[in-house]
Amino acid sequence: MQVSVETLRHWMTEDGLWIPRARREPRVQQPRHRRPCRGELIQIDGSDHEWFEERAPRCTLLVFVDDATSALMELWFCESESAFSYFTAMRSYLEQHGKPVALYSDKATVFRVNKKELQGGAGITQFGRALSSLNIDILCANTPAAKGRVERAHLTLQDRLVKELRLRGISDVKAANAFAPEFMADYNRRFARSPRSEHDAHRPLQPTDDLARIFSWQETRLVSKSLTLNYKRVLYVLDPNEARSARGQRVGIEEREDGSLSFWHGEQALQATAFPKEHGVQQGEVVENKRLSATMDFIKEKQRQRIEEKIAKPSTTLRKARLLRAGTPRRTATGSSFETRP
Repeated sequence: MQVSVETLRHWMTEDGLWIPRARREPRVQQPRHRRPCRGELIQIDGSDHEWFEERAPRCTLLVFVDDATSALMELWFCESESAFSYFTAMRSYLEQHGKPVALYSDKATVFRVNKKELQGGAGITQFGRALSSLNIDILCANTPAAKGRVERAHLTLQDRLVKELRLRGISDVKAANAFAPEFMADYNRRFARSPRSEHDAHRPLQPTDDLARIFSWQETRLVSKSLTLNYKRVLYVLDPNEARSARGQRVGIEEREDGSLSFWHGEQALQATAFPKEHGVQQGEVVENKRLSATMDFIKEKQRQRIEEKIAKPSTTLRKARLLRAGTPRRTATGSSFETRP
């Protein structure tokens, strides 16, 4: 006999073998001691809030709090919690303070691969890969209460920082990020605690730590016999004078936040040229924002070609040809709008 999971759960509840979550005793969250040293453990989290009230769209504030002192170590305003947002905030932190021993975060996908069965990859996120290359560990809390210092900091910032931004007339992310160091200095002067140990656990950056390369989106691709590779639906042709040794091997691709790419075979930089592929766009296809403009130009060009093919048919009358030409899309100055011919 086969029964559903919910049916079995209902039977077990009636027999006292299963306690629904709503009836369970609340878990006891016992306090723990702070870490003794500054820079030993940094709690990080993002807070999505109306930071500019009604003066600007809602955004996210990335908050870095030192576990030993409750001091604000980094504040960074951004559109959302993404890998590139944390790349930028973490790079700013490292340039100011050095490398901490470990970070303490929630189980968001930026920090942790939550899939039980991985279909590919090493089971590490891009942010985790960047930290690993810097010899920094990241730990994930099982509950929000476990990283209570940064959670309580959110509540304080949503009160005090919002008022400071209003009083100073700050209504955009760029100006808020410029004001953040001044706010952190005043906040830490009043609320930060002294650590139990005078030792600072931060480690200096090494000359070999190339932060521009480390904090980039990195993937690998297999080079074909013709020295080509595919990345995000674009075919790239490698320079044969540089990439002969990479034939049949995997090369690294590093993508910056602005969309620029660099190709690497080991420590050797490779030159690559984008080769436009003739491919169709399927109905309902998912298109990334940075590819939208090029995709729209491609769609309009294909629509013009289809209309010209219909006009060229012997069975097309002059009246039908004029109607077809009236609906032909044309390029505009922005390249993103769609107009018809008069």
